Amino acid sequence: MIFGAPRRVVTGRSRPLGPKAVQSCPAVNGLEARLFIVDVPFNLRLRLVRDPGGSFGLFLVPDGTSVSAERARGLVSLMPPQEWRSPNVPVVQIATPYSFIADEECWLTQLPPVAGTAQHLPGSLVCGRFPTNIWPRNLSWALEWEKPGEDLVLRRGDPWFSVLFETTRPSERIDLVRARLTPELAAYQRQIRNVVGYVSGTFGLFDEAVARRPARLLVEEEVQG
Repeated sequence: MIFGAPRRVVTGRSRPLGPKAVQSCPAVNGLEARLFIVDVPFNLRLRLVRDPGGSFGLFLVPDGTSVSAERARGLVSLMPPQEWRSPNVPVVQIATPYSFIADEECWLTQLPPVAGTAQHLPGSLVCGRFPTNIWPRNLSWALEWEKPGEDLVLRRGDPWFSVLFETTRPSERIDLVRARLTPELAAYQRQIRNVVGYVSGTFGLFDEAVARRPARLLVEEEVQG
């Protein structure tokens, strides 16, 4: 219940001041037609501590955190040093329940918050792009902690990250619906879950994934009331 639905990015929708105003620009409208923002679901404050040997440890700061320590252990992790981009820039990762599925070619790009008030962060988000129709995995939020002397502070309701969708029909508007977790979709997701723990270069598995994929996986959930 705490993880809200992605919301469409719509900016400057007042009456245009003229034919060349920002909200009349087809490039701006084209982006906003396929861009969504996900908000932070809870208050969280994390701190990095480095021991005399140079190793980093991750600690939960109670002041500014609404998540219990037990729940945080299941959501937040410090990635192994061999998976960092730089030996002195740790990467913290937060698991999310968000996954996206399409029955036609549709690429998702995860980005920092766009057209929203971004929080001050001690580093840069790890961004990525993959096809949702082939690889409907759960998204993670990851940060390269470039300023280890600063706490990472997330506040519920603030913009967390953006998701941009692209299809083979770039002029069409993207709409999101709540998908039903059918037995077919659940079985397909089980086949791709945690493969990064066994092999590198998971994009090389796309052909095999397509071969195993049922023709239809997206079934809209019926909302009661």
